[in-house]
Amino acid sequence: MSVLKSKRTESKAEFVNTANQIYVETLNFLTRLSARYSRLVAEPVAKLAGEIVDYAEKANSIYPSDPQRVELRKTHLIEARASLMALDVRLTHVYLVLNQNPAGAFTNSKGESVGSKDATKKLDKMAQHLGELIDKENDLLKGSIKNVGIKQRL
Repeated sequence: MSVLKSKRTESKAEFVNTANQIYVETLNFLTRLSARYSRLVAEPVAKLAGEIVDYAEKANSIYPSDPQRVELRKTHLIEARASLMALDVRLTHVYLVLNQNPAGAFTNSKGESVGSKDATKKLDKMAQHLGELIDKENDLLKGSIKNVGIKQRL
């Protein structure tokens, strides 16, 4: 049975869902870059986005039933947050570089370069959307780090 949208609360593991959203949106953005930029920035940026998902999934799979598991879960959450912060920095660098020459930054589905005005809009939209997701994930991870093991200790 599903829950009405107005009655839903945030899941304790919402950080996993948000990590997945960040990964998908990051790959979606990277696959639209022109070849000259994608070969320089795509792989390391995609790797960081993947690390966030990996660490979030690892943390979520560990039930904090004893002190060792609490610490292991907390470690994975901290690693996820570290990868998130590194991704934020990398995406900022990508944004700054692409903003210097937006006309050559993107290609359309036919492989043609996107004009400067459209590229700037696309770049700004990407920065806004991914920035919001990164901020949300940061808050979720910080809350999870703070709360890990609290129920176990009570």
